[in-house]
Amino acid sequence: MTVSEGMSAGPVDARTVLARQDRIPSWSLPWWHLAVIGIGYFFTFFDIADIGYGMPAIAAQFKLTGSEATFVALAVGLIGYVVGSIVIGSISDRVGRYKILLVTIGITALGSFLCATATDMWTLSLWRFLTGVGVGADLNLVSTYVGELAPARQRGRISNLTFLVGILGQAVTPFVALALVPAFPFGWRLLFVVGGLIALIGLIARFQLPESPRWLALHGKPEEADAVVTRMEEIARSRGMTLPEPEPEDVSMARDAFPMRSLIARPYLGRLVLLVLMWFFWYIGNYGFLGDATTLLSGHGFAIADSILFLGVGAIGYPVGAIVMAVLADKLDRRLLILGSTCVWLIGMLLLGSLAGDTIVTIGSFLASFALGLYLQVAYTYTAELFPTRARASGFSLSDGIGHSGGVVGALLLPVVVTAGGFFLGFAGIGITGLIAGLIALFGPKTSGRRLESVSK
Repeated sequence: MTVSEGMSAGPVDARTVLARQDRIPSWSLPWWHLAVIGIGYFFTFFDIADIGYGMPAIAAQFKLTGSEATFVALAVGLIGYVVGSIVIGSISDRVGRYKILLVTIGITALGSFLCATATDMWTLSLWRFLTGVGVGADLNLVSTYVGELAPARQRGRISNLTFLVGILGQAVTPFVALALVPAFPFGWRLLFVVGGLIALIGLIARFQLPESPRWLALHGKPEEADAVVTRMEEIARSRGMTLPEPEPEDVSMARDAFPMRSLIARPYLGRLVLLVLMWFFWYIGNYGFLGDATTLLSGHGFAIADSILFLGVGAIGYPVGAIVMAVLADKLDRRLLILGSTCVWLIGMLLLGSLAGDTIVTIGSFLASFALGLYLQVAYTYTAELFPTRARASGFSLSDGIGHSGGVVGALLLPVVVTAGGFFLGFAGIGITGLIAGLIALFGPKTSGRRLESVSK
């Protein structure tokens, strides 16, 4: 058996294994693997949204002030998110993607079930923190993992197909909340139970996934990487793909006991700063909208059920945006796609902030959700692409994790701005911060269609 046909007969080296993987033109693992990976995304977005929809009922039962509700709804979870993303993401760069993917979704399942048992603000805060740890780390690892398995010319599309499964969680959440929260005094608890069950299903299904061959090859385990790539080649041929001869390139085998240390070298430090700023400005509006919109609409004369309904109908935009981006992701420069997404976001926020009738509010909500569906996965894909395999999860976690401090700022500041300056000013403001994120992305390098090792040189 030759190298071009499958597993090499002689000694296996990382350069050859990576070249064999990179010559495969399309997804070459079972397609249901994408759905399994997407379940993790599904829970992530379900969890991000469920607390916002449940908080009006939780605040009433626990007698929380507005600032306390915001603290529980967003700040605590985001702190856990940052901690989980940075700490567990760094660990995955050392011990592998697969094992940690099991750990992260297990933590999220446990945290969600425990949230359903909360008896006051403090116990809910503790379990929201735990859930945030799992969610932050899982979101980091899923983007990293998919990017390392997908072929270069389809990395954006494959990532978006996985994301499409997940974003349905954000589209479904308001309707689940609408059926549970207004109907039962314990409806918000059932909402957390549903989330926990989704994560538990994801945990069981993930046992069927392989380790990232790219991580294996660059961490002294070329034989194990060879076995995974050989399986990918066999599946590719069974689907009628013709595999060209591999073209090995020089790859760095350098590793550091602390992967984050690699990120202070050029060009990664500059990329890290750029991505932190991009995510910081994006998350200001992202979490302000997701966490505060229901409560703010309720405070401006809309019933809780109506507020959830406006946002729920608008949430149809999430999967629509993801489908559109799956088509565009590998056809246009990712930087331009990110900028275009933020322009749509700004329009949605201006319409939503106008409060010019139920129809306009719903259209604004749709465009905001549509923009989220467009932006998130292409930006996640772009973030993971800019770092080397030895520190990819660490680079993603720092960019996204530190960037999430913008979410805390937005969640806490939006109600203050709305109270002081009006509804339109608050939502126009978070629309502008989103556009700033898109402009910042333009300063990054081009990644579309390039091999990961080429991008990370």
